[in-house]
Amino acid sequence: MSRPLLFLLPGLLVLAIAACTTQPEPAKPGSDTPPDSASASSRYQQARDSAPPRPIDPADVHDAVPRPDPILSVGNASPYTIDGVTYEVLDNHKGYRVRGIASWYGAKFHGHQTSNGEIYDLYQASAAHKTLPIPCYARVTNLDNGKSIVVRVNDRGPFHSDRLIDLSYGAAVKLGYMESGTAAVEVQVLDVVGVDDRRGSVAGDYRFLQLGAYSSETSARTLQDKLQDLLTPPVSVSQVQSGQNLLYRVRIGPMSGAGEIESVQEQLRTAGYDGGQPLP
Repeated sequence: MSRPLLFLLPGLLVLAIAACTTQPEPAKPGSDTPPDSASASSRYQQARDSAPPRPIDPADVHDAVPRPDPILSVGNASPYTIDGVTYEVLDNHKGYRVRGIASWYGAKFHGHQTSNGEIYDLYQASAAHKTLPIPCYARVTNLDNGKSIVVRVNDRGPFHSDRLIDLSYGAAVKLGYMESGTAAVEVQVLDVVGVDDRRGSVAGDYRFLQLGAYSSETSARTLQDKLQDLLTPPVSVSQVQSGQNLLYRVRIGPMSGAGEIESVQEQLRTAGYDGGQPLP
């Protein structure tokens, strides 16, 4: 999934919750009828959710690759209220393993921001959850057929009492329940080494980009040297203890603000690197 820049206006603590709150209506095979159009004042171009015009094969959908993204304040406001119901984001999600009903969301939300500011791509393996910290990663297993997929949880929803998680259209295709709309699943959060919980940080004060956390200092130093030859801001390697593991984090910065961060991210992508994770 491509990652947008997570820049916040001063005082803005949480982005709008984007996950769908209505059951998607799968497109009928062979139908050329477009989804309903939304009014001009709507945030979305469609009034109702649907499958995309271009169907995909389960083999086209790949597991999300877990990485130690920090948990920031953005997207994790707690408690929060939707339709009169109040939810609290979990302080500790380690060991989370719950069974329930999964739905999916698709074309209506494609290209729009998720709750933490990332851009929703319906073909990627992502998910919305009401109470898990975002971002985090979870393995979702269809209890009816045994198929599973690793998803990146980066959105809020589904806001229905009988549903546990909303998967992307692509993830639902992979698990084999896109056409039925829902499935009984098990959601197991993955323990990713090196994740910082920074929910107490001041939202919007981004001055660094983190490019990764490595178990090998040699790998971290090699990346540091390559990036420093490419970029003007300083590139540093710092140690962090995570349980019994010592990791080496590669960071770019400090930088002057959103404009410089955006410029550096564009340089990174042009050179074939990931755009990095903005950090306070």
